[in-house]
Amino acid sequence: MIRFENVSVTYDGAAAPVLDGVDLTVPEGELVLLVGPSGVGKSTLLGAVSGLVPHFTGGTLRGRVLVDGRDTRTHPPRELADVVGTVGQDPLAHFVTDTVEDELAYGMESLGLAPSVMRRRVEETLDLLGLAELRDRPIATLSGGQQQRVAIGSVLTPHPKVLVLDEPTSALDPSAAEDVLAVLQRLVHDLGTTVLMAEHRLERVVQYADQVLLLDGAGPGARLGARLGAPAEMMAVSPIFPPVVGLGRLAGWEPLPLTVRDARRRAGEIKERLGGTPAPPAFEARGSGGGAPGFGKGRGGGRKAPPDTRTSADTGPTDQPLLRTTRLAVRRGRVEALRRIDLTVTAGETVALMGRNGAGKSTLLSTLVGMLAPTSGTVRVAGLTPHATDPRTLIRQVGLVPQEPRDLLYADSVGEECAAADSDAGAAPGTCRRLVAELLPGLADDTHPRDLSEGQRLALALSVVLTAKPPLLLLDEPTRGLDYAAKARLVTRLRALAAAGHAIVLATHDVELVAELADRVVIVAGGEVVADGPTAEVVVSSPAFSPQVAKILAPQPWLTVEQVAEALQR
Repeated sequence: MIRFENVSVTYDGAAAPVLDGVDLTVPEGELVLLVGPSGVGKSTLLGAVSGLVPHFTGGTLRGRVLVDGRDTRTHPPRELADVVGTVGQDPLAHFVTDTVEDELAYGMESLGLAPSVMRRRVEETLDLLGLAELRDRPIATLSGGQQQRVAIGSVLTPHPKVLVLDEPTSALDPSAAEDVLAVLQRLVHDLGTTVLMAEHRLERVVQYADQVLLLDGAGPGARLGARLGAPAEMMAVSPIFPPVVGLGRLAGWEPLPLTVRDARRRAGEIKERLGGTPAPPAFEARGSGGGAPGFGKGRGGGRKAPPDTRTSADTGPTDQPLLRTTRLAVRRGRVEALRRIDLTVTAGETVALMGRNGAGKSTLLSTLVGMLAPTSGTVRVAGLTPHATDPRTLIRQVGLVPQEPRDLLYADSVGEECAAADSDAGAAPGTCRRLVAELLPGLADDTHPRDLSEGQRLALALSVVLTAKPPLLLLDEPTRGLDYAAKARLVTRLRALAAAGHAIVLATHDVELVAELADRVVIVAGGEVVADGPTAEVVVSSPAFSPQVAKILAPQPWLTVEQVAEALQR
């Protein structure tokens, strides 16, 4: 169905090709997962299939990409629209209409399908993706995860032979991600649709893949780095892999498990070895944080910073909560987005906000940074009322990295962004650039932010916000678009900030990140806090938000491969 014939892609001004010598065939009716570190060329390879590369991106494509017999060099995207459906990393760039139902119908209208066919397919897709209640909603009012489901639905309705998906579950809660992946698997099995998908959250998708296409840059250029094979074989050699595979490597299991169920069947010996080992610190601290739903009483984890690592210049008084909301309510139009939110966060604490798409997490973060005013109740951040405080004053106390990092980026190069961030924050020249180098090694100063991947833009936006050293850092889906190596660097940086006394509140669907980083978990549903407690207690008791290691080794208290490795070395 998809044939790459010695394909190389070089962008204008680049010293080396992004892809070099890719030669392989993706069979019809298979789900192929594209795996590789950030910046290795995954989005470029997907763009070559849809025709966006080079027709819209520019650059030079050598060799041929054939999709259902059509050469993408001579067929621009509009001539491939009946064959290829594409969803990129940014759903907002995908939309051409204003409402959910119109967006689902647009692609079929462009292809001239009969109204009766369009109506039936729209209804089917609304049900498949859980969008029926949103059919009349303006797309601009939806959460990031809801927008992502609409974008996916809009390419499903025309029934293309090939689906090209770039990070399709990155903004989805675990249950919504499972629903989307189940739909994709049904299309593959029942209709023979070919799906080519890039996704960094391998723990969600690798078990659904028929084959894995690994781009790892091995050999000269990437010529030897494009390898297609069975998932278990590719995971054995891949530089990035999900926790279930990491645990399998640690335990020496052959073949490597790809699902929690397979790993549980083999986990008897390792559970026996761990049986007499003391619980990890986060579990030993059970009961030290959390409390009644909606009320935080301090840290629930085991990484509390020593008192001498905190500075009053960074965090202000440490005997008072840095953040407190009291019966906070926010209404957005006709929607009551938040109701009776009582939340306390202290300096040095890392709190994860979790919940399904549209639960109110992003609204809460926007209210904490003063972008939205409460309808009722109060918000206090470092003694300030955010929506009534001058932004130039507030930026020194609280910083937000939004779901769409481009909202913070306006300069023409990385170097200019960093210089502006240093100036705005009153920081020493080079402060922001050092943060960028830590999170994105090797990134050139003259790179335009629009040329960065979604994950790279997020890391740049995070560096811009961190330049001001705000005592309270808010992050909305901070691992969207990040591979495991980039996520590990982010975790290291955030742990250091927490140890220095900064408070961190992150809204995320990444259960593995929460297991590694968060002291407390606050679950939001329908605009209300329904659970608030130590991470180990909350995530283990929730199948939807439990990390893979916890599911495999239950009822033992381990959450991450790192914890297991350390325990086995004792």
